[in-house]
Amino acid sequence: MRHKILVIDDDNSLRRVLEYNLQEEGYEVQTASSGEEGLYWFGQSQPGLVITDMKMSGMDGLMVLKSIKERSPETLVIIITAFGTVDVAVEAMKAGALDYITKPFNRDELRLTVKKALQFSGLAEENKRLKNELSDKADYRTIVGSSKEMEKVFDVIRKVSDTEASILIAGESGTGKELVARSIHANSSRKNAPFVAINCAAIPRDLLESELFGHVKGAFTGAVRDKTGKFQLADGGTLFLDEVGDLPVELQPKLLRALQEREVEPVGGTKAEKLDVRVLSATNLDVDKATADGTFREDLYYRLSVIPIHLPPLRDRRKDIPVLIRHFCSKHGGEKLSFDQDALETLVRYPWPGNVRELENTVERLLIMRDSNVISLKDLPDKFLVNGAPASAVVKLPDEGCSLEQLEREVVVAALERNSWNQTAAARFLRIPRHTLVYRIEKYSITSPGN
Repeated sequence: MRHKILVIDDDNSLRRVLEYNLQEEGYEVQTASSGEEGLYWFGQSQPGLVITDMKMSGMDGLMVLKSIKERSPETLVIIITAFGTVDVAVEAMKAGALDYITKPFNRDELRLTVKKALQFSGLAEENKRLKNELSDKADYRTIVGSSKEMEKVFDVIRKVSDTEASILIAGESGTGKELVARSIHANSSRKNAPFVAINCAAIPRDLLESELFGHVKGAFTGAVRDKTGKFQLADGGTLFLDEVGDLPVELQPKLLRALQEREVEPVGGTKAEKLDVRVLSATNLDVDKATADGTFREDLYYRLSVIPIHLPPLRDRRKDIPVLIRHFCSKHGGEKLSFDQDALETLVRYPWPGNVRELENTVERLLIMRDSNVISLKDLPDKFLVNGAPASAVVKLPDEGCSLEQLEREVVVAALERNSWNQTAAARFLRIPRHTLVYRIEKYSITSPGN
């Protein structure tokens, strides 16, 4: 990718010389004849390096420097100053300039100064990336579990990490799908390359293609400069497509082609770019159903899920709940926190619809709101209790077993009776959406006494 440089100088001849020499070195150059024009183009093109003359009519170079640093502290600025005004250059360095060139200068001096500045920029970016990688590797160690269900997951991770296979991680929201993806990346041969994640459900449909594949300047209204897509950012490393089941149908053929050909074409571009990217993806949808009803391409599904991994919901691995509670206590500074038997058993029996994420939020809340270092039933949020007793203890199950459907019907009828057959109030009491309650009323043919 070519580096973008903005040159600001009110001397027309010097500005043209700078532009020519920098273009000869392969840089993309934008020029401006005043400080004010320079700031305009800076806002439009967001260059990585700005070269500005110090002495200009109107807004001088020092004012330009300070304005750029206020807007974008990471942008590099080189000052051009006249011979014998080193004190002015020093003032500019104090204000944030990376380097300066004194007039007159030759082409080699310009070339070396610019090269040094861009190398500095590259080192800064690499340092930032490595810090992020270290943070990522700390995160993947937080996959906690000793149940047989999670042992199966860990076994698959160990087997597939150092391969190039595409992996689809399926599971409910909050089960830790991204942690699994980061673990696979961190244990692969790509571990020192970027791990780039994108949530396909969180980005508006009309922007998602640009986010994935990038775009060229002028590709659409508002495309004022080239944009690098997530695929390009992940070159050499791993791209994680979270909630890939929500990918719009019209974008699925382009993703399929990117996976098959290992190349992408930016929006508005005419030339495809060859890339080396391993793709991991995740979804909380039933992809088999989505392929059956035509909302997800079957060929794309098979391309993404060479190796499928299913993450079990927390309710299906209750053995891990006490371990996770202790882990989250330590993570949030509650090493001294403990739970009495009733509170712990209540938490273990709770169905955890929000899975591990909900459990972590609950532990963090208990740490903040506790009156002592021992958590008892009275400290638990209301959703865990009914009339002060554990919610799981409200229903008494017979020793010989029972019909789940009959039990559910009785609970729905009891909630309706308790709320004078007001469906909205009964749904709120059961902590479910009203349409879910209406569905069960119809399913079990429940009618009020007046009907």
